[in-house]
Amino acid sequence: METKEKQGFYHDKKDRVFVRAIQGEYNLKEELKRLRAAPRVRKGKEMKFIDGPQTFSKHYIEPKDGLGQTLHIHLEEYAPGGESQKHGHVNEAVFYILDGEGAEEHDGVRYEWEAGDVAIVHNNCVHQHFNRNPKKPARALVLKTKPMFLFMNMLFQKTLQGRKDQPTPNGVGYIPREEPADGFEHDHDHAHHEHSHAHSHSH
Repeated sequence: METKEKQGFYHDKKDRVFVRAIQGEYNLKEELKRLRAAPRVRKGKEMKFIDGPQTFSKHYIEPKDGLGQTLHIHLEEYAPGGESQKHGHVNEAVFYILDGEGAEEHDGVRYEWEAGDVAIVHNNCVHQHFNRNPKKPARALVLKTKPMFLFMNMLFQKTLQGRKDQPTPNGVGYIPREEPADGFEHDHDHAHHEHSHAHSHSH
């Protein structure tokens, strides 16, 4: 059995960049020039999920990317019945639930959520995220100001229980859902066609 360290889970990295160095002359002209030339749109379909087998992550922006310094935004996909690591940190985090149904445990208190909800992790909270559906995945967009808190020397964070390195019974072989290469318009058109087809047969 591989350990989490050997699998290379994102949260087990020993060399994460929490706050990026900003160097240069006093007016920082070169840094401003670099930042203004940086891409303003990151294509989700070009970014891949990492980790697993119960919780997968796709990191859209964090300081190491050189696109910003205050935010860490990532997409979490929970396999059927999956759960995250149990951990705590000083910074707040907001989870916008895109689909599925799950639950939080914050300082021993359970809170349930479903698609369309927002789950808020408050400061200094020991927490864990769960997909409470054993057969279907769940997905959340996570927004947090961890880099800003760490920049202000609020460094306390700890993992109490790491991510599991074995899948759930219904999660064996589960692969996170990637954005389709041609976007979501095809799916929308297909749904519209199906609706029109059903409507024409109802008369």
